[in-house]
Amino acid sequence: MLDIHVGHVTGDHLAPAAASRWRPTPGRLFQLLVGLWLFGTGEGLIVLAGLGNSPWTVLAQGVSVQTPLSIGAATIVISAIVVAAWSVMRQAPGLGTVLNAVLVGIAIDVTIEVVPSPSGLWRAVALLGGIGLVALASGLYLTARLGPGPRDGLMTGLVRRTGRSFRAVRVTIELSALLIGALLGGTVGIGTVAFALLIGPGVQAMLGAMGQHGAEHL
Repeated sequence: MLDIHVGHVTGDHLAPAAASRWRPTPGRLFQLLVGLWLFGTGEGLIVLAGLGNSPWTVLAQGVSVQTPLSIGAATIVISAIVVAAWSVMRQAPGLGTVLNAVLVGIAIDVTIEVVPSPSGLWRAVALLGGIGLVALASGLYLTARLGPGPRDGLMTGLVRRTGRSFRAVRVTIELSALLIGALLGGTVGIGTVAFALLIGPGVQAMLGAMGQHGAEHL
């Protein structure tokens, strides 16, 4: 499978992209909104499958076990810490970063409320379909170039800094969150492992299909 690598990106190249992250065209805004909604829908399907949540939800659950925080509050705190770490990697936030926290959560709740809980083999279909939707959605909202969400910003920042592929960096991030969450007491299932292993190649494939062959301006 094709590895995607990036070289050094200077501040001069980053400045125009960073500025435009707060002034979207109608087309880019629509792409962002669709991508974020599909992202939440995919996460909702994974929850409905009941085979294990994504690694970052495992991490949030583990933090909630060890602290007075709810899973939702733990998610917000973790996201804030991750975004704060972006400064080290010169990763700039944008409108997409802000909307990520709002729309994804709403889409998860709507999906869980509207879609019937699957049973039997349909649980595996919901799990794999959810992972596929998250990968597709990541490609859509990242290539809108209005700022990545906390996890994807960490991914693109590390790709830019290390020159490693999207696939390798994303799998490393997901497995790290999974391990820490499990050690803290979060619940792990086969769906969690499947997400951690499949989301990196999936996101890389979608970005490549959309003509994005590096981390520049994401």
